[in-house]
Amino acid sequence: MIDTPANAVSLSRRGLLKVGLFGGAFLATAGLAASLSGCSAPGTATGFAVLRESDLPSLRALIPVILQGAVADGAMPAAVDATLQGIDHNLNHVSPELLKLTQQLLDVLAMDITRGPLTGVWGDWDSASAEDVRQFLARWEHSSLDLLRMGHAALLQMVLMSWYARPQSWAHCGYPGPPTV
Repeated sequence: MIDTPANAVSLSRRGLLKVGLFGGAFLATAGLAASLSGCSAPGTATGFAVLRESDLPSLRALIPVILQGAVADGAMPAAVDATLQGIDHNLNHVSPELLKLTQQLLDVLAMDITRGPLTGVWGDWDSASAEDVRQFLARWEHSSLDLLRMGHAALLQMVLMSWYARPQSWAHCGYPGPPTV
């Protein structure tokens, strides 16, 4: 961790309010642009109940990085597919409002105008390296903006809950499975 002297941070309350105002306006504009341009189209991807085609590239890039060390390299493609199915199943059973918020988060990751500045991934998710994804996750985890830290937590919870709910994940963490009744 890098120690920053107190006098090195020169953001006043007024500056913080300006950053918050401009950041909120940027995100609101991006969300409006997404809804007007059809980026957040309601159609789902083939084989999924909730996940949209635009959601899949970012999730396919994130899942292997988040599950690294918990899944053998050869089993990663099957783990990614299983986790995507789990995410879809879980999102299909949440409240409409929570689903809407999750889709907005995934829209931010999918849109070119927001993906680059907010994640640091300037190209398509398909061409992002594992290191690019790690840097994005670290950037959001340690962000000074609560909204980005909440987005990081939501992405991690979404992936980890979906993976560790699957029986094939239990052996790695030593969980024998639920007791038989």
